[in-house]
Amino acid sequence: MSSEAINRNRAVDWSLRAYIVLSYAFVFAPIAASFVFSLNSDRFPSIPLGHFSLEWYQAVASDPLVWQGLGNTLVIGVIVGVISTLLGFGAAYTDYRYNFFGKQVYLALALLPPTIPVIIMGLAMLAFLSRIDLSGRAISVIIAHVVICAPFAMAIIRLRLSQMDPALEPAAWNLGASEWATMRHVIVPFTKPAIFGALFITMAVSFDEFAIAWFVSGLNETLPVKVLGFLQGQVSPRINAIGTFVFVISMTLVILAQVLLSGRTGPTAADKE
Repeated sequence: MSSEAINRNRAVDWSLRAYIVLSYAFVFAPIAASFVFSLNSDRFPSIPLGHFSLEWYQAVASDPLVWQGLGNTLVIGVIVGVISTLLGFGAAYTDYRYNFFGKQVYLALALLPPTIPVIIMGLAMLAFLSRIDLSGRAISVIIAHVVICAPFAMAIIRLRLSQMDPALEPAAWNLGASEWATMRHVIVPFTKPAIFGALFITMAVSFDEFAIAWFVSGLNETLPVKVLGFLQGQVSPRINAIGTFVFVISMTLVILAQVLLSGRTGPTAADKE
């Protein structure tokens, strides 16, 4: 390879690296600014900064409304994560295991909710839950978030199942295992990374979701809805502290999911070839 070609490849590599760095800087700059201002003693974001202070974190920690919203968010997030993962696993396994008439329509409908604008989804869920006398309760947020989160779980587990050797299940049946035994000893162990990854991802989605929860939560407000209440009253640096906390939790869940999904357990069809 000529020196000109080598220099061209190096220029392309450095250009791509610079593009990635600039992209991440563009995405994370507002979050970094929020974190910096959450540690600033001044009430309003300004340059130059005031002195280092944990005053706003202390204000958040002493606010019972924040703790109430955080408690609602955590409880709802865990319940939504578990239910969404169970539904997503069932939907993904149905797609993997069976061929039936209308399967493409089934998949399209199963994966549809996240593509609907959240305002329209929030209004639709409010109208539906009001008709069955469930609007304004914690279970309203759980139902609405499950509708949004289950397709994410299905997509993640479906991707993992597509990597499984299709001969594993028939082999287990031929060796005398029942369908339930095969599910327990073959399917679930193989999809375990995706199951936990889906659990963490759906919890993160529920934890961050605001618009639909605002429509259906009533007095059972989640933490993002509480933040809106702070914004409607007055601009408070407490929002930066809450935002930093929410970001850390969400990123922790996403990173855990990514670590699990990046791991490999068991042979895939590609490994057999």
